[in-house]
Amino acid sequence: MAEFLGDDIPPFAILSHTWGKEEKGIEKVLGACAQAAEDGFKYIWIDTCCIDKSSSAELSEAINSMYQWYGDADVCYAFLSDVTSDEDPHEEDSSFRESRWFTRGWTLQELIAPPIVVFYDCNWVEIGTRSSLQSLCVEITQINAEYFDTMNLSQFSAAQKMSWAASRETTRIDMAYSLLGLFGINMPLLYGEGAKAFIRLQEEILRLSEDDSLFCHRSIRKAESPTYKRIPSLLAHQESLELQTSPARIVSYEGNPANDGSCFLKEDHP
Repeated sequence: MAEFLGDDIPPFAILSHTWGKEEKGIEKVLGACAQAAEDGFKYIWIDTCCIDKSSSAELSEAINSMYQWYGDADVCYAFLSDVTSDEDPHEEDSSFRESRWFTRGWTLQELIAPPIVVFYDCNWVEIGTRSSLQSLCVEITQINAEYFDTMNLSQFSAAQKMSWAASRETTRIDMAYSLLGLFGINMPLLYGEGAKAFIRLQEEILRLSEDDSLFCHRSIRKAESPTYKRIPSLLAHQESLELQTSPARIVSYEGNPANDGSCFLKEDHP
């Protein structure tokens, strides 16, 4: 293990992954290290090894810095443990399309922040890159294609960025924390607050940007996994966003009685 501070950071790779019941963590770590060495890197950052989760201060710093760390990496290895490379990822029922990697909240920033993303299957065989599979990634994630062309988040509204996360799942605790980097927000961790963190995130976004499109969303009322909670759904289509220039206007927002972080428009009509 090595620690680097400030700007004195050597080139490094970074790992993006999810956890499945069938996985053995050490094999994943060793595979990532071997790939980094093969690519000529002396260092690789892996969350399970490089974050001391017993330290609340270190954990808070890591979660608030995660987006930057992925952005600073020279390459991100996206390890898809439920995918095999002996198929065409573009096929309608391919394991690549169905990978849980595309459904988790934390992997959103791990897809969009790094300069280069390389996808690997369960045996560390390369599937392709974010660039070579760009159209497929756009189709799967519904992230605006323009982002991958410019890598500039500032051109997208809060509602558009939230919509990228709308179909993803995360634990209730991490619902807000996985989106901090997407909005450039730094927020102290208050583990145990549950969905209230999502309300705090919305308040911070509004305080810093005054982007009223943030409130163009609704809750999903479908049955959900007891472990993973779907991030509140948004009106993802641009047509819906354009409706906000109609006679209806936002005058305030309210949390719903379920206190799940969802907000609703209150409208004034002329």
